[in-house]
Amino acid sequence: MDNQEPKQTFWSDFRARFRRFRQRYQLIRWLIVIVLTMMLLMSGYLTFKAKTANVGDLKAALENPTKIYDRKNNKAGTLYSQKGTYVPLTKISTHVQDAVISTEDRNFYHEHGFSVKGIGRALLLYAKNKILRQNYISGGGSTLTQQLVKNAYLTQEQTFTRKFKELFLSIEVENVYTKQDILSMYLNNAYFGNGVWGVQDAAERYFGTTAANLTVPQSAVLAGMLTSPNTYNPIDHPQASRSRRNVVLGLMGENNKLTSGQVSQYQATALTTSDNYTYKNSYKYPYFFDAVINEAINKYGLTESEIMNKGYKIYTTLDQGNQQQMQTLFKNPSYFPANASDGTKVQAASIAIDPNTGGVEAVVGGRGKHAFRGYNRATQMRRQPGSTIKPLAVYTPALENGYYYDSELTDKKKSYGTNHYSPHNYGNQYSGKVPMYQALAQSKNAPAVWLLNKIGVDKGYESVKKFGLPVTKSDKNLALALGGLKTGVSPQQLGQAYTAYANNGTMSSAHYIRKIVDASGNVVVDTQDSAAKTKQVMSSKTAKQMTSMMMGVFNYGTGTSAKPYGYTIAGKTGSTEADGDNDATRDKWIVGYTPDIVVTTWEGFDNTSSAHHLEDVSGTGEGPLYQAEMQGILPNTKGTSFDTKDASTIANGENNAAGSGSTDVWDQVQKGINNAGKQFDNAADQVKDWWEKAKSWVN
Repeated sequence: MDNQEPKQTFWSDFRARFRRFRQRYQLIRWLIVIVLTMMLLMSGYLTFKAKTANVGDLKAALENPTKIYDRKNNKAGTLYSQKGTYVPLTKISTHVQDAVISTEDRNFYHEHGFSVKGIGRALLLYAKNKILRQNYISGGGSTLTQQLVKNAYLTQEQTFTRKFKELFLSIEVENVYTKQDILSMYLNNAYFGNGVWGVQDAAERYFGTTAANLTVPQSAVLAGMLTSPNTYNPIDHPQASRSRRNVVLGLMGENNKLTSGQVSQYQATALTTSDNYTYKNSYKYPYFFDAVINEAINKYGLTESEIMNKGYKIYTTLDQGNQQQMQTLFKNPSYFPANASDGTKVQAASIAIDPNTGGVEAVVGGRGKHAFRGYNRATQMRRQPGSTIKPLAVYTPALENGYYYDSELTDKKKSYGTNHYSPHNYGNQYSGKVPMYQALAQSKNAPAVWLLNKIGVDKGYESVKKFGLPVTKSDKNLALALGGLKTGVSPQQLGQAYTAYANNGTMSSAHYIRKIVDASGNVVVDTQDSAAKTKQVMSSKTAKQMTSMMMGVFNYGTGTSAKPYGYTIAGKTGSTEADGDNDATRDKWIVGYTPDIVVTTWEGFDNTSSAHHLEDVSGTGEGPLYQAEMQGILPNTKGTSFDTKDASTIANGENNAAGSGSTDVWDQVQKGINNAGKQFDNAADQVKDWWEKAKSWVN
């Protein structure tokens, strides 16, 4: 007793002190004020979110799929996700309406978007799960409006925060729309399994009829599927579906939509199915549409769900004719090498870009089955560009630093640096001296490395950076001349770089989207926002000289097999060796252009090995494919001619009267400048050779 008395005195004293403290500082009132303030702030925030959710656009967004338009504003296809064939409520059987309301929300017409009982049940379940340390809500009695809001605006995450958002959005939806509108949106946006959305497509898929003609038992089946479309699927799980149907029929009887006699009659009915559903595949240009979605997400901050489900109109740079013919060629195996012995396909990717606007007109990212937003080799792949980098890393900076299109380059096998880097020409063929335009057209390695060494690796490195290719300091070496990059490039990056040659020295950034408009007509992305970023990467004079040299690639160089009949194009081929094997090729590239279009094509295996590599390192193996691509694309362009001639023609003085006056003038001026420059360069090289010999004699 003596030990317990001090304890009682301590607790009695503590309670008395706390009571005085509470009364003095009015703790209860302050707690009430704090709780009410928090509730007010939370309510204000959720009301703001609901008011700014563009609820007024919901019906238009659900009624219309997102449409894709081409560069001429013609419809090119649609993007479907949680969207089926939308029909008005007047074309949906009243049996479906009665079955859904009886099962999902019996008080639908008497509540304002939420159920007090449902909220109470959600709170109890939340408290229970917190005690059990489960951070989700198991159910909660959502109304039809809440279910619509959840599907249209929110994730399926079962959290208390999401439940509150759902509640406030539901109230806002009820303020904007009639009950008939809400029921119509719900039925058209509900999921019925097997990739089918909306009651109209579900009626066709499971019963071979329209939503307007569904019978009572059929309506009960569809209503029963809403809680678990896969579990109660009448095709895959007929017994479970029939049992669930009979439960729904009983609920319809309880809700006075059926008499007890009708319930018994319909419950005894056999469950039969009939599939009359045809999937409308309007995703006509999969790799292009994928790229559009990716750009909308990465560049303009939209989500995939918004793009697929909110009924946008997306205006793009697509040329449907070019895209269709490119896809057709990729499906033709005769344009590709045979599969590897284990059946692995040779892969490929192509992209066509308008050099004046940067708009991508066509893109194919691979061969074989396409996966939605899967791997797109044209935009996501990174491979070494081989000799296609020579114009960017060597010849362009050389012209801008005093060299000329016909300057003589050393074409000998040489070693450079302490690591004795020794590039070699294909077939180990060397001519001693070669004019620059021939070295480029014939894709000689030795002269390219010799020239980069002459102008300095730094100049080549900075030039490649200006062209927008992803180089790092580890690429700052002579191997840069031959495309020996650490990370490599994509066809899109390479094609974008070459737009500078086709566009008088100005590079245009590649893009797919011109404008985005939402379902209510509001502009989400303006044409000014989507305009290509341009950059002057060389003078127009240099671009002209480079074009004259690169015309030789297709006229007499490594790209002759890729030249389209009746057209003049310029560009470059490239290839990379597989693991140092001269007879095995990892990558083959061709990039070509006119003033109207730049087309880049890559070919190779995704994973190169002794069993998975290409043959013919000359780079012309993909020539027939590229030729066919250009043959199909060029007739769709303006047909703008180059304002220069092939460098070999200029060098040989073969100026014919057929050329334009401006070309003749440029040719004459160019010839005079080059002759003077050549004489100076030759004299300088001679002096340098004498100096090198003199040093060797001294040593």
